[in-house]
Amino acid sequence: MAYVNNLRMFVRVYELGSMSAAARDQRTSPAVASGRIGELERHLGVRLFNRTTRRLQPTETGRLFYQGALRVLQAIDEAEAAVADAAKNPRGVLFVGAPLGVGRRFVAPQVPEFKALWPQIELRLRLSDRIIDITAEGLDVVLYLGNPEDSTLKIRQIAECPRLLCAAPAYVARRGMPEDGEALVRDLHDCLNLRFPGAREFRWTLQTPQGPRPFQITGPFESDDGDVLTQWALKGHGIVLKPVFEVAEHLRAGRLVPVARATPPLPVSLSLLTPHRRLQDPKIKLFSDFITGHCRAMLGALESPLEPPAASA
Repeated sequence: MAYVNNLRMFVRVYELGSMSAAARDQRTSPAVASGRIGELERHLGVRLFNRTTRRLQPTETGRLFYQGALRVLQAIDEAEAAVADAAKNPRGVLFVGAPLGVGRRFVAPQVPEFKALWPQIELRLRLSDRIIDITAEGLDVVLYLGNPEDSTLKIRQIAECPRLLCAAPAYVARRGMPEDGEALVRDLHDCLNLRFPGAREFRWTLQTPQGPRPFQITGPFESDDGDVLTQWALKGHGIVLKPVFEVAEHLRAGRLVPVARATPPLPVSLSLLTPHRRLQDPKIKLFSDFITGHCRAMLGALESPLEPPAASA
């Protein structure tokens, strides 16, 4: 910034032919103006003005440098104007990633509204239940369920999401109601496994009276799509571990029922990740604020989702 200020001062001294006049134009003192020209000359190793008692006369080098300085300052002004315009009228492509369940329920339905508010932003949605490498995949914003390990990312927590184990009534009728994690393992219950390349060993960490404890679970089905697991659970094929928001409608309708309630899963954090800690593209902040507000509102609306409605008399 100091060098740019020196360039601006040089241009005004050149154009006005006076250090005092240039100082007044730039709202500073003649001493500061003289100091900036001196810094510029020392940096370049050349004399830019011949000084007389009556007037400053640019040297031949100064005349050449003036043309280059004008081009540099014009480019800087255009770049600053473009940034200012982008802040007022953000545009461009925004790449957003999310887990399938979060993306389908919270993000995808809001994309048309976001587009209507900011028509010059093109949003590209990438949904997957596998672990996403934000940098490698060129994503601008990622909604994340869990505790991200990459400390270089900016993390904005949206909400803590309760989770539960649930199954279809038909499965419970056939295999019995497991009371806790011990029963899941002892009775070899069919547990539906979310697995993808690079996933860790299949375990469910449940809350016990002694604290959180991992349980080694087995089951006949696995998929890298969490909604596929939900469909299998609805068909009575096993027990699934889910954030409440993903199965709330099925719980209310009685299509799924909670199981192993003595040892529920730990809640999971829903966060928003961005790859930069400092300056952000305006469209990233706009989308982050927009989707955070919508997610919190929708999660807050999921009150008392565990029990189906009481049968009418």
